[in-house]
Amino acid sequence: MYKVTFKFENGEPVEVFAGSGENLLEVARKANVAIDAPCSGNAACGKCKVKLTGGELDSKQTRHITDEEYAQGWRLSCVSKIVADVEVLVPDIASAYRSRMKVADLGSAEELQIFEKTKNDIASAGIAFQNDLETIEIMMEEPSLDNTMPDNERLTWAVEAACGVSNVKLSFAVLVKLSEILRKSSFRVQCVVSRDGERVEVLDVLPADEKAQICGLAVDIGTTTVSALIIDMANGGILAKASAGNGQIRYGADVINRIIEQQKDGGRKKLQDAIIKETLNPLIDAMCASAGIAPERVYRMCVAGNTTMNHLFVGVDADPVRMEPFIPTFFETDSICAQDLGIHIYPHARILMAPNIGSYVGGDITAGTLASTVWNSEEMSLFIDLGTNGELVFGNSEFMMSCACSAGPAFEGGDISCGMRATDGAIEACTIDKDTMEPTFKIVGDEGQKPVGICGSGIIDIISELFRCGIISPKGKFIREGERIRHDSYGMGSYVLAFKEDAASVKDIELTEVDIDNFIRAKGAIFSAIRVMLSSLDFDVSMIERVLVAGGIGSGINMRNAVNIGMFPDIELEKFTYIGNSSLSGAYAILYSKEAEAKVADVAHNMTYLELSNEPSYMDEFVASCFLPHTDATLFPTLEMK
Repeated sequence: MYKVTFKFENGEPVEVFAGSGENLLEVARKANVAIDAPCSGNAACGKCKVKLTGGELDSKQTRHITDEEYAQGWRLSCVSKIVADVEVLVPDIASAYRSRMKVADLGSAEELQIFEKTKNDIASAGIAFQNDLETIEIMMEEPSLDNTMPDNERLTWAVEAACGVSNVKLSFAVLVKLSEILRKSSFRVQCVVSRDGERVEVLDVLPADEKAQICGLAVDIGTTTVSALIIDMANGGILAKASAGNGQIRYGADVINRIIEQQKDGGRKKLQDAIIKETLNPLIDAMCASAGIAPERVYRMCVAGNTTMNHLFVGVDADPVRMEPFIPTFFETDSICAQDLGIHIYPHARILMAPNIGSYVGGDITAGTLASTVWNSEEMSLFIDLGTNGELVFGNSEFMMSCACSAGPAFEGGDISCGMRATDGAIEACTIDKDTMEPTFKIVGDEGQKPVGICGSGIIDIISELFRCGIISPKGKFIREGERIRHDSYGMGSYVLAFKEDAASVKDIELTEVDIDNFIRAKGAIFSAIRVMLSSLDFDVSMIERVLVAGGIGSGINMRNAVNIGMFPDIELEKFTYIGNSSLSGAYAILYSKEAEAKVADVAHNMTYLELSNEPSYMDEFVASCFLPHTDATLFPTLEMK
């Protein structure tokens, strides 16, 4: 056995023992050391770099590591074997998905406007924003030798009298703390209750003089990114907002790799711990601290995620999701509370889950469709959610059809050498001078922030600009030369946006031909899915009256550039609207409104699911879409090539 020491730029080292020949990435996973591996250890992404600082590794050089980097000790952990005692440095860039948690007290003004617009749009459809949680004050006669009623009956009778009902239930969490609270407060208490018609459940009991704020937690569990809100359930006010990378990403960037990983011994627990213990609970703790509230005051939670994420979150076998006939364990469930999963909120908090409708169209899309109000419009609307899986919904108030395509993590920075989520330091918009080939870009964060990487909206702009300026060909290959254009020893070209001395990074920030190819395939998956779904209905793009684009890939998408690269159909730009993280907006509505909770179930039940893998034309459409903008130029008559 050999000693393996993982060192970090910030944090205490981790020491473990491993056998000869063991894979370094697997050793890191067993030791719960976070190393980003979107390709799940296939040596395809190059993101699991570590620096050898002592000892020895059997590690071959790959195209992701230059001769200079290799000489400095950089290695890919997925191709490194243990052959002796070894020390490696895990840089922040190798675990950025975990380290770049972003917490805001209220979110940006733009984000608040999106949530407010969602609320107004749903309300205009006749959905009332009210929920069943409230606080009531109870005064009881203290027990005596003449009044020997047990505490639970005493409270039950008092609540029945206060609410005018005859069906009152006390949660187990209330029963555990009841005697202490009653006696400390002289039998004058506040009760947090859930009222459903003639039925009342007492969720919590507090001293009468204690502030009883009722909060809720809305969460969008994305394959790459997790976003969350804490709201005041009394008025819907947003108390805190946060986002972080999904800790599961070190087991693979896509759902298939994660399903395969959860089939291994202990895999299901590892995947569940990665989302709950490593991602959600720290996020919740940080938001509660930011908002100045106790986690125990969060009495309800709503989760919107794709079908696989929902299964891994709950801790049930997700393998049937990927195996024909693709039947998951559940589409809907209403039987889970926080203590079942170890969520850091009130133990008896009910967990709502936006319903899934297919193996690859999940609650994130039903929640997003609710937020988009496609279901309440006469216009023929196309709703597009850009994430690791690209999901589409087309229809109006009379019908809706949905489908999903595997776009990969490129829209959220995955599979891109300098890619990152839309957090501080991300290049989110870019223009390039056609003559000098010099870039001008906008960076997420405070003024003076140096670039760290590139997020999805920035990648769209950069590829569009490279193509417009004639720097790359329709196949994404570099065809011009200049100071910012390089070729490595393998002949692979790249464009440097920021040299390392001008960046907050350990290396130059550049976009390579491999990156461009990955993104072209991602945008090709979206466009081909649009074409096939419309064709299945005997529609064409001229019948689209509005396009609603969702996804947390930046502060917004330059729709002209997205059309120029062939990601979206070439229709009037005024038909496009960016609606932000619609999955989180929908989860917010479901959490806050009982009628919205009922409506999302209705939306799910009335949506037709199209399985693209069963459509004979899909592969041909996809191949044709893997060019800039497309092999059929007539589909893009307004292409800008100035």
